[in-house]
Amino acid sequence: MNIKLSNKKNKQLESSIEVLVLKTIEHLDKDEKEILDNIFFTKKSFNVYFNSLNNKLYVSCLKLKSENIKTAFFKVMEFIKKSKINSIKIDIVQNNKELDISNIVEGLYFGNYEFNKYKSEKPKKENFDIFISIEKSEKDKNYFEKELFKTMNICKSIDFTKDIVNTTPQDYYPLIMANDALKLAQNQNIECKIFSEDYLKQNSMNAMYNVGKASIHESKLIHLIYKNAKAKAKIVFVGKGVTYDTGGNSLKRDGSMVSMKCDKAGAATILGLIQAVSILDLPFEVHGIIGAVENMIGGNAYKPDDVLKAMNGKTIEVTNTDAEGRLVLADCLTYAQKNVENIDYIFDLATLTGASITAFGGYTTAVMGYSEKLKKKILKASKKSGDLVGFLPFNDYLEKLLESQIADFKNSNSNKNGAAITASLFLSKFIEEKNKKKWLHFDIAGPSYRQETWGYYSYGATGVAIRLLLKFMEDLKK
Repeated sequence: MNIKLSNKKNKQLESSIEVLVLKTIEHLDKDEKEILDNIFFTKKSFNVYFNSLNNKLYVSCLKLKSENIKTAFFKVMEFIKKSKINSIKIDIVQNNKELDISNIVEGLYFGNYEFNKYKSEKPKKENFDIFISIEKSEKDKNYFEKELFKTMNICKSIDFTKDIVNTTPQDYYPLIMANDALKLAQNQNIECKIFSEDYLKQNSMNAMYNVGKASIHESKLIHLIYKNAKAKAKIVFVGKGVTYDTGGNSLKRDGSMVSMKCDKAGAATILGLIQAVSILDLPFEVHGIIGAVENMIGGNAYKPDDVLKAMNGKTIEVTNTDAEGRLVLADCLTYAQKNVENIDYIFDLATLTGASITAFGGYTTAVMGYSEKLKKKILKASKKSGDLVGFLPFNDYLEKLLESQIADFKNSNSNKNGAAITASLFLSKFIEEKNKKKWLHFDIAGPSYRQETWGYYSYGATGVAIRLLLKFMEDLKK
């Protein structure tokens, strides 16, 4: 897919078809209106109609808002992939409304994404050109070139994340994740440190170590560092990288193990985010810390009733080995605060609980933390990016559910009430007091992986939260 900007009028551009995203058809000529009226084109959004007589592709979009425009162009790409079209042209100004180029490009990229790695017969992907006419716009070409560069590279980073999450556990395990991190570090402004299980044991990272010790694949602690000379803030992202989750000895049942390749989505998001931050040369110092493990069963597996001593010295009674992600994050959060000085923001990302899906549905990231000011910044970024967020409140009553009679606390509350919140409260015990107001937990269990197409997302991994966090950083620049 080649996207090209042009100062030519749309009618002067040579292409297979012209794409029209329409809120109304009133401005079209009589013949066009008659055809579209007959098929009830504007009765609902995202109807797609191709007129072979004039080579125009019409897409209804009854609300010309950001998310709707993205979905409209997602539908455009769905049509193109099923056809023999080799080029399209789009006018940046349509239906008396200037379409934002980032929305157009995001919709096209999301629609173009496919994961065919394991197909024996892969559909032939034809190369095609997309011409975007900016002739009618009041904005200059320099603006569009910058927006195009930014959006394309964000989308490429999202595709990178999607590929990681969609890859099966036999092909993607902690060592492979570590190798992907090392490849990122080939960029001159990214440094990468990889630590193996000996390091975990020597540094009392017993919570993380025990989760992965039954796997044939050695656990890896990954620390990526991006530094910009004009850094406006120091941001730490901590990711759950459970490359596969059986539930351990608290074995998952009733088919819930299927799709657990997605349990590495938190870590994959950080890899994609670091890639985007580096390419866009953002003015920050960014640390990406990932606990890459496999949670397996076997004679060497950790067990319910075990008591683990974490890196910060706290003891944890294991009541559920399927609450493994928080154990990994606990040690990674401690490692982050011990090894990164003067943190401005510390965020962890994880497919942590099914309870977050119960609370918000499968399309929204559950966000928790102590700072209302920081939550407001995330909400602002959410509205700009399209990545949906919802907030769950802490309270002392739920925290009591983690109390243990034999250790400092339990890793899971037995009655499952408020499970998304108690999981976050567990993590809060590994946040130093000075960082409490700088920390947020992002539970991406729902939106990071879907087993159906929704909006402008294809089946499978979504790369959720990358755009959200980049918008957050963009706002910090101002």
